[in-house]
Amino acid sequence: MGHTRRAAAAAALAAAVVMVAAGCGSGGGKKDDAKPSATASATKAGKAGGADPASPSATPTQVLAQIKGEQDVLVTVSSAVRDQDGFVTVQGAITNNGTSSFNAVAWRGQETALVRSGPSVAGAVLVDEAGKKRYYVLRDTDGRCLCTMGLIGLEPKETRPFFAQFPSPPTATTEVEFELPTMPPAKITLSDGEG
Repeated sequence: MGHTRRAAAAAALAAAVVMVAAGCGSGGGKKDDAKPSATASATKAGKAGGADPASPSATPTQVLAQIKGEQDVLVTVSSAVRDQDGFVTVQGAITNNGTSSFNAVAWRGQETALVRSGPSVAGAVLVDEAGKKRYYVLRDTDGRCLCTMGLIGLEPKETRPFFAQFPSPPTATTEVEFELPTMPPAKITLSDGEG
């Protein structure tokens, strides 16, 4: 049953990425009709869309962490939810506060297996310092990350939502570091999702 949900989430993600890529030319990042989400609860609630409360929003309502990086790019983490299927989904927004277009090529990470993910947050890692473990972004059967892809042409003052799905650390672990290549690490608190 869990494999079916993951496959459905991967299919919904692929469809959402295509819609996001098609809508990138209009800018603004305020469309609610193509927000990717790979959580099991989002899959149960329906396809990624404006009415789906589990979809990442371009304007996060909660802030777990903010990370300022090169080219004046700001990453805001708004949630890190552990679900009953053993996954953690991190969601938030990426804002380009710089003066030139931003492409997240370096955020894909150095692993050659992640080349298919393209400019994305595929290189993100959750670090459980107490448990001395690192958790990498999950991948679908084609080797693409279960995360936001197509992060190219982020124009100045534009904000786009992002998500990344990881294996869940043990339930006793409530705080981890969120790391993204080229960016400083940030401590975030994990919360439990709906059962």
